[in-house]
Amino acid sequence: MDDDLVRAYALEAQKAMEEEANRRIAEQTDAEEEERLRNTRIEDVVETEHLVPVLLSRLGMVRAALDGHGGGIAVSKWERKESGFRFVLDLTGACLSCGAAPGTLEGVRNDLQADTEIELVQFSTNLLDTFDELGREFILAHGNVEFVDVSSGN
Repeated sequence: MDDDLVRAYALEAQKAMEEEANRRIAEQTDAEEEERLRNTRIEDVVETEHLVPVLLSRLGMVRAALDGHGGGIAVSKWERKESGFRFVLDLTGACLSCGAAPGTLEGVRNDLQADTEIELVQFSTNLLDTFDELGREFILAHGNVEFVDVSSGN
């Protein structure tokens, strides 16, 4: 019985968070432009300045956190494989060294890897340099994402 109640509250909280995130995203973006970007093939923009907006358009609830807190993503490296694109990303703006970064990174990775054009999303080890020692330990322990060195990049 207690587990059922906890599950019910968790589902209700999740629904409320999704509704609030969608409301915030709608307030800060142009719905028609977002739809156009979501329908743009990554293949068509990978070597242009339109890549980041196309990637952002594919984010779900984590997009509200990025937009609402003055953050974003940057592509540090990419490669095209037969099975899809592989991206190494960084966070930008206020998202650097934020205590919520582990959840943000995982949300970005999960949302992007849900796209059929994307095989893998990793994050640059340079991002770890924006955290103090305790922050680095925290993000490595709880980030549930992979960090890679991008010193030889695209």
